[in-house]
Amino acid sequence: MTTQLGLPDDIQACLFDLDGVVTRTAVVHAAAWKATFDAFLRERDGAGFRPFTDSDYDRYVDGRPRADGVRSFLASRGIELPEGTPEDPPDAQTVNGVGNRKNELLLEKIRTDGVEAYEGTLRYIDAVRAAGLATAIVSSSANTRDVLRSIDAERLFDVRIDGVVARERKLPGKPRPDTFLAAARDLGVEASRAAVFEDALAGMDAGRSGHFGYVVGVDRVGQTDALYAHGADRVVKDLAELGGHA
Repeated sequence: MTTQLGLPDDIQACLFDLDGVVTRTAVVHAAAWKATFDAFLRERDGAGFRPFTDSDYDRYVDGRPRADGVRSFLASRGIELPEGTPEDPPDAQTVNGVGNRKNELLLEKIRTDGVEAYEGTLRYIDAVRAAGLATAIVSSSANTRDVLRSIDAERLFDVRIDGVVARERKLPGKPRPDTFLAAARDLGVEASRAAVFEDALAGMDAGRSGHFGYVVGVDRVGQTDALYAHGADRVVKDLAELGGHA
């Protein structure tokens, strides 16, 4: 049986990804990654470089912690860099340096263009909370708190597990389920009683391997079949499709 929220009736908590689910920042992340990797590859390989593509973003970067995304994509091109440290400057030829270059570009784009929320998601979260379900934001972004504050949405979540918290607790990122499992634990809810809401394939993998009670894929870019293949129980284009009248 499902509730008016479109969830199994034994679900007690909802765990939401940020970029692409709550905010329209997934496209900004993708643009920052492309600018970063294309500049890196152009410098390395010259005019004949092979550009970073949308498929590369989906397969190697989307939903993953920043350094994991750098490492994963570069490995796909047979490139290996020293790890460096999280404090590396953005011009350092290290995994962390490339990641910090991307973050610098991302923050510049956010400062210039601002952040926009998906109104259907915000209404759905309001309905979830009105129905008495607990909520958490689960994101690999280290900028999660600032982004939530910019759209006045920090109040909508009982728990925040983001890039900062994951680093402090040494939690591996998506596609591993550890960050989602940590959110469920912090809420005092079994994974089997929690629903995961994600737009990234890595997030679907995390929901499936974590044995969560329900996994909702949010298809913003036309990848419904891939979201189902990676473990979604249901795929929607907007969370408003699930209902929202508790």
